[in-house]
Amino acid sequence: MIQGHPEIEWRVSPGQMPYETALAEMEARAAAIRDGTARELIWLLEHPPLYTAGTSASPAELLEPERFPVFVAGRGGKYTYHGPGQRIVYILLDLEKRGKDVRRFVHSVESWVIDVLDHFGIASFRAAGRVGIWTTQGGQEAKIGAIGVRVRRWVSFHGLALNVHPDLSHFGGIVPCGLPEYAVTSMAELGLDPGIEPVDRAFAATAPNFLARLEQPCGCA
Repeated sequence: MIQGHPEIEWRVSPGQMPYETALAEMEARAAAIRDGTARELIWLLEHPPLYTAGTSASPAELLEPERFPVFVAGRGGKYTYHGPGQRIVYILLDLEKRGKDVRRFVHSVESWVIDVLDHFGIASFRAAGRVGIWTTQGGQEAKIGAIGVRVRRWVSFHGLALNVHPDLSHFGGIVPCGLPEYAVTSMAELGLDPGIEPVDRAFAATAPNFLARLEQPCGCA
């Protein structure tokens, strides 16, 4: 349960959830939220190694199609990787009662990841024209968190992926998010690997701020 928001289910799934299982669950839950037969849901999990293609993915950016299973995700964005050591947070919320502002929703998700990283002393930021969360590694900008959402009938699903301690070599089978000139990094690569459970606690502690932002004017840059 999220402090101050008992109407939203907070779910943490152990182990590695097959992507197709999670996708089917999200589809069904989003429909049920819209129909008023299920609570909203924030769902934390991990997947086995796989690649997903967003709605703007280019086939040329899938460099090693045989390396891991590839799924068409239906979310926004290009190709991304999911795997062990990466915390996935799927966010199924009713945006109809939160102002119907997709831009504000994405901006709030980005701020949530920034808050979590700040909890561990890692400075991160948005970058103009590049969706996701970025940090500095060796004097260069590197991506540490991916954002990919979908909104159907004003219910959000999909969400975010934060690199805690994944095998970064697995990103080599794609052009991550269509940005070949930028590296992908992780908390572990930056010298801080708190583990998944402390990251979950940080997401929980900062969730009320995330939800509060959805009630405020965007102010999105």
